[in-house]
Amino acid sequence: MTEMTKSGITRRSVLAGAAAGAALLAMPSILRAADRSLKVGVYGGYFQESFDEHIFPDFTSATGIEVESISEPTGEAWLVQLSQAARAGQAPADVSMMSQVAILKGQAIDLWAPLDPAKIPNLGNLLPQFVNRYPDGRIAGVGAVAWYITLVTNTDVYPEAPDSWAALWDPANRDRLGLLALVSNSFLLEVTAKTFFGGPAKLDTEEGILEVMDKLAEVKPNVRLWYRDEAQFEQALKSGEIPMGQYYHDVTGLAAADGNPVRSTFPKEGGILDSGSWAVSAASKKTAEAHEFINYMSQPQIQAKLSRNVGTAPTVARSLTDLTDQEFAAVSSEIEPIIPRYDLYQTKSDWLNQKWTELIVAG
Repeated sequence: MTEMTKSGITRRSVLAGAAAGAALLAMPSILRAADRSLKVGVYGGYFQESFDEHIFPDFTSATGIEVESISEPTGEAWLVQLSQAARAGQAPADVSMMSQVAILKGQAIDLWAPLDPAKIPNLGNLLPQFVNRYPDGRIAGVGAVAWYITLVTNTDVYPEAPDSWAALWDPANRDRLGLLALVSNSFLLEVTAKTFFGGPAKLDTEEGILEVMDKLAEVKPNVRLWYRDEAQFEQALKSGEIPMGQYYHDVTGLAAADGNPVRSTFPKEGGILDSGSWAVSAASKKTAEAHEFINYMSQPQIQAKLSRNVGTAPTVARSLTDLTDQEFAAVSSEIEPIIPRYDLYQTKSDWLNQKWTELIVAG
């Protein structure tokens, strides 16, 4: 799990409503489901509480499969645990929510049980980018939840919203920006490639990546903070101390709804769309139940329910959901998104981190 995903847990905490229902174990549906069960790994804290309260009980009622909710550790530690357990024939969780880089790393060691599309009729509801495949076409994962990073501004300092990521390069914004600190969680290479080089194909070669980094390095005079602590940037954005940057769309919207002078803008090049996917351990003995779970989660009404209760963007087309304009705008956009090049963070991780440090954040 990436650091950004870990941060997402904290992010989602501001969306928290009531605590997880303490009476879940007393529900008759769960008692009836004792003969069929499934261990599902989700990010801990608020995220897990939300699934425990809003999702798992209804899944059990609908299918008769009892869910044991497993709290995943942060970073890629869960991937390591799953792989070590799989070698011993064990599955700490049958289904896990995994970051995109973790999905790719798991594919490299055949950690994920291939999914049978015939057993997931709702697979066709998902947008294409939310189906993870092995190089040979087998399905390794299915989109679980998604979220956006957008261009954010303080409305007192910027009465008019910028409409392009190019605003980050505007000399008028010198010493005014807050940007995520890591190459692997800011996705600024993809933003730069889309804004100035026609799209992500520019990142196909190391020569192209270095050209993109050279262009991105031009924003350095404008950057006041390369942030790892989201709360630090959020507070500076609210106060106007750092009035522009990149941040999470849903949280910015909540801050605006609370009366803070902030806005989130989907630039014409698109917001950055990151996501987590469901994957099934190859060591799991519950593949039938796992397919039922993934099929259930791929229903438009369940994705809409997640948007309302967890604050995530749907992995299905908006037209399939019953989300109102306001509900959809709170978590997503119909502007074509910028999709991170997760493959790069798997295959070129060390090189990218080295160049990122040398060319972007140093000096």
